[in-house]
Amino acid sequence: MRQANWYFDFISPYAYFGLFELERLGRDVQIDYRPVLFAGLLNHWGQRGPAEIPGKRTWTYRWCTWHAAQRGIPFKLPQSHPFNPLGYLRLAIAANCEPTAIRRIFQRLWTTGAEASDARVLEELAESLGIARERLAEPQVKETLRKNTDAAIVEGVFGVPTLVIDGEAFWGADATDFARAYLADRSVLDNEEMKRVSALPIGAQRQAST
Repeated sequence: MRQANWYFDFISPYAYFGLFELERLGRDVQIDYRPVLFAGLLNHWGQRGPAEIPGKRTWTYRWCTWHAAQRGIPFKLPQSHPFNPLGYLRLAIAANCEPTAIRRIFQRLWTTGAEASDARVLEELAESLGIARERLAEPQVKETLRKNTDAAIVEGVFGVPTLVIDGEAFWGADATDFARAYLADRSVLDNEEMKRVSALPIGAQRQAST
């Protein structure tokens, strides 16, 4: 049995699509679902999210809508985006990161057109999972989310969703085939060309904006 960490944030439509990809890894892969705060990753690596760049924001929403239609995946953007995912991340942790609970949260946020910032959406989800809202404020729940985010950074995770297998990170919902190839044969990454590109020198570097 192989083990993989799946780092995700409900704020990401790509994480929602990635959820459908996990079953393609096979039954001999055990998934450890790890909610993280995407904003924390962005802050650590000095990045901006897709929804924070005007042109990329429009492209992302258009592509996701097209992609879902092409794949026959139920999909409808929330009424507003980005939204604050903190409550939903804590809810997943309070639900012990059970796959059924994670799927239910994703489906509510990404198939119904709900206003994710509406507290009633979170309350309804918590009630449906049998979890009291008070649990979301428990120190242990908050600490688990922080630890997950810190662990993701240590493992080199810079975006969501990301699978980490044997310490190797596979970023994006479209990285499943790459991850499957690695699961079948570790030499996919352990060869001379992969070693070369992994240590490729930087030829030019932009000055950081202030």
